Amino acid sequence: MTPNPELDHDLLLRMRSGEEDAFLALYRRLQGAIYRFALHMTGSPNTAEDVTQEVFLALLRKDCGYDSERGTVSGYLFGVARKLVLRHLERNRATFDHDFDEREWPLPVLTTVHDPMVDLMRREGIEELRRAVMALPKRYREVVVLCDLEEVDYADAASLLECPVGTIRSRLHRARALLLDKLRQKTEPRSKLAGLNPARSLI
Repeated sequence: MTPNPELDHDLLLRMRSGEEDAFLALYRRLQGAIYRFALHMTGSPNTAEDVTQEVFLALLRKDCGYDSERGTVSGYLFGVARKLVLRHLERNRATFDHDFDEREWPLPVLTTVHDPMVDLMRREGIEELRRAVMALPKRYREVVVLCDLEEVDYADAASLLECPVGTIRSRLHRARALLLDKLRQKTEPRSKLAGLNPARSLI
């Protein structure tokens, strides 16, 4: 999705005036990002589908609460999705539903330039990163999913999460450090095993 808040707002206005095609166009533009956000946060395609459906049903209501003075259409939809996701996580605090299909969940490369975590991910593949993201505490998982995976800018993320931009930056820094540590823990044991001499290990 190419960010275009003006187009999204125009489509919303046309949708509210009764243009069905405008709603379909807005849905096609934004549903992928909303679905991926819910999927990255919960690990469950079923939950992500439910959240996405509820988000766009909310947009159809006249009293949905969207205010163009307070933010963009996509920011509003992410906010609704976040509330639904948090409700799901609260209900399922003990366990996560990991019934995802990797083919349905292509995890993008993190956008940080020259980050050692990106190099690790490229070497080891996306599966370890996916598991590491799911293992992060919720407040860190949110910023990684929004800023690194969905490329939401810091100001919009701060508005969505109702915290200062500085908090977004610090959480993102901490989240990346945690991910890097988790990925290194996964790769180091394999590296040590690969360095063993098979003949000596049998002595």
